[in-house]
Amino acid sequence: METENSLFHWKKLEAKGDDNGSLVALESNLNIDFDIKRIYYIYGTKSEFIRGKHAHKNLRQLLICVSGSCKVLLDNGNEKEVIELSKPNEGIYINDLVWREMFDFSSDNVLLVIANNFYDEDDYIRDYEDFINLVKNANN
Repeated sequence: METENSLFHWKKLEAKGDDNGSLVALESNLNIDFDIKRIYYIYGTKSEFIRGKHAHKNLRQLLICVSGSCKVLLDNGNEKEVIELSKPNEGIYINDLVWREMFDFSSDNVLLVIANNFYDEDDYIRDYEDFINLVKNANN
């Protein structure tokens, strides 16, 4: 499944496996559409907490639930969509200028995030109104 819309596109990751289990390899510019500069994962988040609550000015990311499940709200300033991540061989590719909130974490959730750039606090948009104004100015 590799579909695309204005908020995200699904990324189906090839899993190789047998009776011993499965393996998914992630490689820069092969099955990941960018140079990988940063990898981190989120775990142990209680289901009632919301993570994220920000957008990026210039960052692409691939989010994969390698264990458990969570929901991701994506908002490009014009439309919103909630996606459920629950398969370790599927992820969502998020481009820049998309607000994201992760929530409804299962108790066994591990959310892997792969990014095309290093951490840069100046790249974050943490205020929703600032995000909306930036999107409006970008569209003019």
